[in-house]
Amino acid sequence: MSEILDVVIIGAGVSGIGMASRLRSEMPDKSFALLERRERIGGTWDLFRYPGVRSDSDMFTYGFRFRPWRHYQTLADGTKIRDYLSDTATAYDFADRIEFGMKCTDASWDSAAQLWTVTATHEPSGERKQWKARFVVSGQGYYNYDEGYRPYFDGEEDFAGQIIHPQQWPENLDYAGKKVVVIGSGATAVTLVPAMAKTAAKVTMLQRSPTYIFSLPGWDKMTETLAKILPERWSYEIARKRNLEIWQTTYKVCKRFPKAMRKFFVGQARRHLGEHYSDADFNPQYDPWDQRLCAVPDADLFRSIRDGRTEVVTDHIERFTKTGILLKSGKHLDADIIVTATGLSLQMFGGMSLNVDGQPFNIAEKMAYKSVLFQDLPNFAWIFGYINLSWTMKADMSSQYLCRLFQYMDDKGLGVITPRDHGNNRLDENLLGQLSAGYIQRAEHLLPRQGKAKPWIVRNNYAEDRQMMLRTPIADSALEEEPRRTQAAAGKAPAGNLADAA
Repeated sequence: MSEILDVVIIGAGVSGIGMASRLRSEMPDKSFALLERRERIGGTWDLFRYPGVRSDSDMFTYGFRFRPWRHYQTLADGTKIRDYLSDTATAYDFADRIEFGMKCTDASWDSAAQLWTVTATHEPSGERKQWKARFVVSGQGYYNYDEGYRPYFDGEEDFAGQIIHPQQWPENLDYAGKKVVVIGSGATAVTLVPAMAKTAAKVTMLQRSPTYIFSLPGWDKMTETLAKILPERWSYEIARKRNLEIWQTTYKVCKRFPKAMRKFFVGQARRHLGEHYSDADFNPQYDPWDQRLCAVPDADLFRSIRDGRTEVVTDHIERFTKTGILLKSGKHLDADIIVTATGLSLQMFGGMSLNVDGQPFNIAEKMAYKSVLFQDLPNFAWIFGYINLSWTMKADMSSQYLCRLFQYMDDKGLGVITPRDHGNNRLDENLLGQLSAGYIQRAEHLLPRQGKAKPWIVRNNYAEDRQMMLRTPIADSALEEEPRRTQAAAGKAPAGNLADAA
């Protein structure tokens, strides 16, 4: 394309839609395009279509503050979230700027022109397209959309039934009256199992080791009541602040008093399960929040186990057989369908390669600056959410920070801004190293590095991030500034006001 844009946003999920909304409101003169590989808005919430798919964060913190969540379901289903994102794009009038079907393959920075060139393939037609922009913002998440983590199991070829990964769920799969084994015990498994158990003959959750599972009320009755007597905006703000405080406090207490919190979570499982409880199945080997906690609405998984529709088995797989799975203990699990909820495969920027002046740029050797920019990478941002709170809380702060940064660059006539480390802050661990989950360990060689001090350290602390991103001056000795040498074209568009803090 001959037009030079101010910003190219990649990804029309939560991160990309939030970034575009902030741009439309706070910087309406900025020209931008939003590139999305799928054929509609939603990102994760369009990709995953397995039974029961839902958020694992409460919706009052997962929804955007500038566009309050209007329902009282605590953990919303994927369809409602996707519709919410689509409605947000319509409300802020940028749906026509989204280019669908675009797989971004390459982003190349030209220092002489002070421009990025983003190359994408329109997958339905095979046509190759390019966009030139002063700034690139990646909202592509951090996992591989093409395939999840799927280990090979001995004897798979002998199994006579269906083997399915949740990331490639078949449309209209009929599992009514069938025996189902779900391999895994993470967020996907604990969502799938009670949903499938409603019509399946039996569902077995097969896990190598237990996960912390806790129950939340499925419906926010308190907020629903407050909404009847207070302005809706007030009731929403109260719910958002309340839930944020609960999640933050839970995380901090888990880290400070792991034994006490283990007792709390395990005790909750014991109370819900009664005689169906066993330490082998529900008392994890790791401390709370060494991996993400799994929330279930209204104890649905526990109820399914109590009602006899679901069984939890903790064991290791010996091999698949014609009729199911043989375990190392010698037990055999009969199955018509096996679901491999074995996790994600991580991938930076949707697999898009980065080049700076013709040289490949290896993000795994670099640190993140304020969790948004990258060391030695000019005019490039990454919208990355929280791992211990709702994703959107941090993603929206990142978008606000970028709007502040863009305004600063405009005010000073800057064409390039590049974070530089002058203090040898890089550590060997990656920025997700505080979690011990297998999918993170498998991606150690792909992820950016952690830093040992601000602004290079990623702390996942809401109060600190709010101060760092929204309150401290943009000017920083770690930001190298370069005056603008080229004049980018800018489009104009009206929008509402989102200038409130996260």
